Amino acid sequence: MKDKRILYVSSEVVPYLPETEISSMSFEAPRMVSQQGGQIRIFMPRYGNINERRHQLHEVIRLSGINLVINDLDMPLIIKVASIPKERIQVYFIDNDEYFKRKATLTDEEGNLFPDNDERAIFFAKGVIETVKKLNWSPDIIHVHGWLAALLPMYLKQYYKDEPLFNESKIVTSIYNQSFDGTLNKNMINKVKFDTIDDNFIKELEKPTYNSLMKIAIDHSDALIIGSEEIPEELNKHLKESKKPVLDFKSKDEFGEAYVEFYNTQVLG
Repeated sequence: MKDKRILYVSSEVVPYLPETEISSMSFEAPRMVSQQGGQIRIFMPRYGNINERRHQLHEVIRLSGINLVINDLDMPLIIKVASIPKERIQVYFIDNDEYFKRKATLTDEEGNLFPDNDERAIFFAKGVIETVKKLNWSPDIIHVHGWLAALLPMYLKQYYKDEPLFNESKIVTSIYNQSFDGTLNKNMINKVKFDTIDDNFIKELEKPTYNSLMKIAIDHSDALIIGSEEIPEELNKHLKESKKPVLDFKSKDEFGEAYVEFYNTQVLG
């Protein structure tokens, strides 16, 4: 992994949010690659319940200030950065007052999904890509974790397909069992269509369930990792039908060697 550039894009990362399968692996995998001499960048949303003072987040003025158009509205992109203590790994936070100021992640106190989670997912995907463009940092691998990040593979392969910075980048998506009930905003498909993305690539969004989002991520990834011991059968079937390289579930204690081999032989090989 020496000198390989790997971009990790996740909906949650330890130590900024509580430990879950996703937040834990979104920290352990980059740490492992970093220890092997790889170059790492991590991106996650700057939710309002992340303590900026404790984690020493600060705004990067030269990267902030772009407006992203979401469903015909201009939304300012704010970029913050912090370093994971002792690891010398930089984490970039995608922020916007409208989408990420509230003191919660994806649901309200009653456990209901926020009605604008669809727009937050679009904003996050486009925000990551625009920031990496500004950094002029061309990743060898882009590894995606969590459903809020699931639109990134599709945006890269469709909306940004002519962007030379990502010509050689390979996309890996980890599929977890950490899902949500019901659907996101029913109008989500039209908001994505606003970005002139061909209907054929987003048919699944007619009913924006967890499985639909992950299927679109699978369709636009180069390789896939099963991140939970069990995942929905519908996604298992879609993985098999995709005919793409798939790494079976590995626990936190045993993933290291398997991930490196998978990156080297199945993704970059």
